[in-house]
Amino acid sequence: MRTDMKAAAEIGRQLQVSEAIIWSGMPKQGLLLRRGDLLLVPFSFLWGGFVLFWEWTVLTTGAPLFMALFGLPFVLVAVYITFGRFVVDAWMRASTFYGLTNQRVILLSGMSARSVKSISLIALDEVSVTEKKDRSGTIVFGRPHPFAQWYAGASWPGMSLFQPVMFESIPDAKRVHDQVLQAQRMATGR
Repeated sequence: MRTDMKAAAEIGRQLQVSEAIIWSGMPKQGLLLRRGDLLLVPFSFLWGGFVLFWEWTVLTTGAPLFMALFGLPFVLVAVYITFGRFVVDAWMRASTFYGLTNQRVILLSGMSARSVKSISLIALDEVSVTEKKDRSGTIVFGRPHPFAQWYAGASWPGMSLFQPVMFESIPDAKRVHDQVLQAQRMATGR
């Protein structure tokens, strides 16, 4: 099923009486590098290098088993921040759907349990868009945390609490942004 049809079907399941879909979509699929990766990728290699050096030294020098076991959680963290977080992020985006209706903005996400976030167009106070040269971009609904762009997509437990509702990495972001503003004008009667 094409992503736009899949998104429309998923968002359609969330509609209330007299609510109609104006736009639906999904974030960019596959590997996605973000601004925060400028710091996190080099850090992950430093972390991983040190951890591998630690484990290698412990295992080859006959150190007590406790020392090897002590380093194991650090190895797991190194694997996650170096490679695993990209897999988790892609997997999460594959089950994320965005919708704009005549009444609200909807974000569906979750791999095993479905999480639904929505904001009424009437209550929506701030909408911003960031667009790239290829016209893809991100629309943020509400005021983002000052450092949100550095940990966006980090896939760390609890990080979603600090991120506003957003349509991340969507094609033709400016056009969708304009549709949001138009729908908001219609909903508020302005």
